[in-house]
Amino acid sequence: MPLTNGTVTLSSFILMGLPGMEAAQFWLAFPLCAVYVVAVVGNCAVMSIVKAEPALHVPMYFFLCMLAAVDLALSTVTIPKILSFFWFGAREIGYKACLVQMFLIHSLSGAESTILLAMAVDRYVAICHPLQHSAILTNSKTAKIGFVAVARGVVFFLPFPFLINRLTFCGSSVLTHSYCVHQDVMNLACGNRMPNIVYGLTAILAVMGLDSLLIFMTYLMILKTVLQLDSRQERIRASGTCVAHVCVVLAFYVPLIGLSVVHRFGRDLPPLVHITMGNVYLLLPPVLNPLVYAAKTKEIRRRAQKSLRRA
Repeated sequence: MPLTNGTVTLSSFILMGLPGMEAAQFWLAFPLCAVYVVAVVGNCAVMSIVKAEPALHVPMYFFLCMLAAVDLALSTVTIPKILSFFWFGAREIGYKACLVQMFLIHSLSGAESTILLAMAVDRYVAICHPLQHSAILTNSKTAKIGFVAVARGVVFFLPFPFLINRLTFCGSSVLTHSYCVHQDVMNLACGNRMPNIVYGLTAILAVMGLDSLLIFMTYLMILKTVLQLDSRQERIRASGTCVAHVCVVLAFYVPLIGLSVVHRFGRDLPPLVHITMGNVYLLLPPVLNPLVYAAKTKEIRRRAQKSLRRA
């Protein structure tokens, strides 16, 4: 349903492609499609391997399945629309569709942040309190944490569409990304944006900001415990169990922080910078996460190799 304001009737937004590279967008969509296929196949493979292998039915791998499911949903919410834009010139996205996509992107990102924190806590308990790990992190508690992750993302980011809906739009409807996010849509409004700015910053800090701080503190405690181990071999083995998770955390938070900084302080930067940061934020974690865990986790790697040999 169109949004009507004093000077304009807004029924859709216009997505931004790659400024100065419009002629190449059609061909760039092919590697983008390949990346999407890798993300889908990789994350589906992780979930199916964990499901098929009873030995992997432990909290660490259940969290990994949750992460794969969120990454799969996040890439599916955005990449097909970008491909339709690049291949078929479908630049418009309906007003309601934009709000739905915006909510899903932010809520799924919030859920992923919570799962990454839960995985850090799992590593802390496994390294610092190994004898109590099975009692502290049971499978039922893991399932509850997964529910909390989804609920937390929904609760904190559900107000975003309503905050956008109260704004007036009287200028351009061209977004600076190939998908809808709160900061981008908000910047097109000409009404009072202060509630959006305050709540948007509060939600990001309360979810991603708090989670990243807690993950950092958790790894400080892990590092302290690892350094107190007697043998060098034990220290290497203990720290090695965290390498994959650290890579995944960096792949999620570094682009997120970069994109937030660009949105808040980089309005004078070329549009291509915004587009590049936005695409890295969306594409990097779903593709990288299954590859990192496949490379660093022997059980998943062996099962994947077994499946490939059978095929």
